[in-house]
Amino acid sequence: MTDERTGLHLDEFLPHPPHKVWRALTEPELVSRWLMTDDFRLEVGHRYTMTAQPMPSTGFSGVATCRVLEFEPEKLLTTSWKDEAGNGIEFTVSWRLEPEGRGTRLFLDHEGFDPGDPLHQRARSIMEGGWRAGVFPAIAAVLDGM
Repeated sequence: MTDERTGLHLDEFLPHPPHKVWRALTEPELVSRWLMTDDFRLEVGHRYTMTAQPMPSTGFSGVATCRVLEFEPEKLLTTSWKDEAGNGIEFTVSWRLEPEGRGTRLFLDHEGFDPGDPLHQRARSIMEGGWRAGVFPAIAAVLDGM
């Protein structure tokens, strides 16, 4: 049995076709509108940096070093995120796209939370709210503006 405290598993319906959602997830100028500033490039092994507001209460320094682990165009994007401060915060984030009616069901799997670490569990709780209330609506807004 999987301990749900080790990951977040969310999904959202977006009334846009997969090719358009894929663009929002992989084109750097669009990604910076809904996530963080970065130097992302869709290339397996590519390392990039994302910067955001530091969150000391969760142990996040505000700088994540990331790497593209795998992708399948218009279907899957998996990246790793590691806090640059070397504090043990390291995650895998996967986006999966599935056509649904006239739109796309976008699935998010955010893995790597330590169920025994209070900081990780606090980060998990905050990130779950952030993905649901901040990031998914921001992706939708980018898509609507494309």
